[in-house]
Amino acid sequence: MSTTLSSSHKATPVFKRPLLAAMMTALVATISLAGCSSPESNDSEPADAKTENQTADNASNVANNDAVSVATIAVDTVKGDVELAMNPSPLVVYDMTLMQDLAALDVAVDGMPSGLKLDNLHSKTQPEPKDVGTVFEPNLEALNAMQPQAILVGSRMAEKYDALSSIAPTLDMSIDTANIYASSKQRLHDLGALFGKSDQAAKLQENIDGLIDETKTLTKEKGTGLVVMVNGNKLSTYGDKSRYGFIHTVLNIPMADDQISDARHGQPISFEYIQKTNPDWLFVIDRSAAIGEDGAGAKAVLDNPLVAQTNAWSKDQVVYLSPDSYLAFGGYYQWMQDLTTIKNAFASAK
Repeated sequence: MSTTLSSSHKATPVFKRPLLAAMMTALVATISLAGCSSPESNDSEPADAKTENQTADNASNVANNDAVSVATIAVDTVKGDVELAMNPSPLVVYDMTLMQDLAALDVAVDGMPSGLKLDNLHSKTQPEPKDVGTVFEPNLEALNAMQPQAILVGSRMAEKYDALSSIAPTLDMSIDTANIYASSKQRLHDLGALFGKSDQAAKLQENIDGLIDETKTLTKEKGTGLVVMVNGNKLSTYGDKSRYGFIHTVLNIPMADDQISDARHGQPISFEYIQKTNPDWLFVIDRSAAIGEDGAGAKAVLDNPLVAQTNAWSKDQVVYLSPDSYLAFGGYYQWMQDLTTIKNAFASAK
């Protein structure tokens, strides 16, 4: 289904916040958003979207801001349609991918989990978000006290959907790891529509797409690649249907092994496997470093005689992906950081 934004002239219920009832109007336009199931169809917006987006863009989102829109929007999520007020506030977000996109859109978030390892997860112009648990376990008491108008979750918190939905409208906006580019593009588009930031979302996507095009011109016919995650002394590899599949499907770098099994935590491998596969490029994720665990870094773990025999290691063609690629895969800053790193590595290849 392609994404459409259509207007209606029927009356809709007004979403009110405490102390603002006298300021709200009784009749508003209803705006519908659909299309999460077909991300590829969002290259262009319908002819009537521009007018509707102008209405959405008039509403601003700032933490604890009283200027909350009374227009409603239906978002087609993993769990089905969820209808809520545009620019919902207070807003709680439990997914780092969504946090990155919202930060890039300069959308304020009132509640976030504690213990986050990245520093690009909320707008620098907003107040410090309140602690609402962890990325795996919500603090229901804190949520009830906050009374959010919307809760956004991704894959790590998806299993808590029912409990969260009992508190506020909850949107499961998990990224489809098998099609990460199209899925993340759709999510950025959806967030832009929800928060009246459609133009900004389109510009951010242009940044990503432009960097993809620049990188693809450098990766063409430059050899095969293998994605390896280092977790302590354990190794695993990921194929083209994984969260790191964009390296093969978007940047067109051939897989050094096209028989990698599809598994959430990757296919366990050994140093001998890497030596036998002999990739021209190694793309490395240091999981331990990403989550703040002590121990030998990925570079030290991989520095052994077997890996040294590969084309990738001997030619210094080892690319270390950002911690974002593990914690916030598909987020705006993850795309920009890792694409830039890959682009620079290929540009300097001998």
